[in-house]
Amino acid sequence: MTRVRVTPGRVLFYLVLLVLTVIFVAPLLWMVSTSFKTNNDATALPLSWLPRPFTADAYSRVLTTASETPVLRWFVNSLAAGVGNTALIVAFDALAAYALARMRFPGRNLIFGVIVSTLFVPPFLFLIPNYLIVSRLGWLDSLLAVIVPSAGGAFGVFFLRQFFLSLPLELEEAALLEGANRWQIFTRIVLPLARPALATLTVLSFLTNWNDFVWPIYVLFNPAHETLPAGLGTLQNAATTNYPIMMAGAVVASVPVIALFIVAQRHVIQSVAHSGLKG
Repeated sequence: MTRVRVTPGRVLFYLVLLVLTVIFVAPLLWMVSTSFKTNNDATALPLSWLPRPFTADAYSRVLTTASETPVLRWFVNSLAAGVGNTALIVAFDALAAYALARMRFPGRNLIFGVIVSTLFVPPFLFLIPNYLIVSRLGWLDSLLAVIVPSAGGAFGVFFLRQFFLSLPLELEEAALLEGANRWQIFTRIVLPLARPALATLTVLSFLTNWNDFVWPIYVLFNPAHETLPAGLGTLQNAATTNYPIMMAGAVVASVPVIALFIVAQRHVIQSVAHSGLKG
């Protein structure tokens, strides 16, 4: 039986991990605890971690179909927008990244440089141009306005290109010798090998769209069409700063993201370890 050697460095390492775990987990536990409190208990001093009394009234009020705060409808809207936007990003970015990584054509490096340079542009500069485009297309106050505009993400192109460059070129050359075309190589060889990178991009893209607060406020006007982050911002007024209701809404909003990360975390770790942003 192998004995683990305890050293001061190892003890310090685990102490740091413990402190970081507490820092990151404590706010989540406080959010969940507050969501099961009454408003008087949530604001009472001294603060208490345990609800007194324990009640799920905040969830029953949040999950009702009230016309002014249709949280379930916001949840469905956010889910549809996140899935649609993520699917477009993964599809478009994978195609563009593979072309930039493996195909030889004039201006390839220039195109890649232009794409990467957009990462340094503050996102707020795109608000007015994107709004005008969405308005001309007649997509205002619809989910298309929060699905399509960000479907061509520069980060996804950069990230997937680096991953594709790390794959053995010999596999594709062998497939070419066997008579496979570029599309067959891309769909049957490259994409299966790129599952960790695709999973990572899926998580990041979904998280970005799911948490987007500013853009939906500009393009969605009807309360029934709002996404969850924008809609939850109205709970403060609609519920007169009822903290349990606000925390219950935040718990509902965090469930899909946490579930997605738990499912995809193995692929995310594999992607980072494998690619190393090689270029």
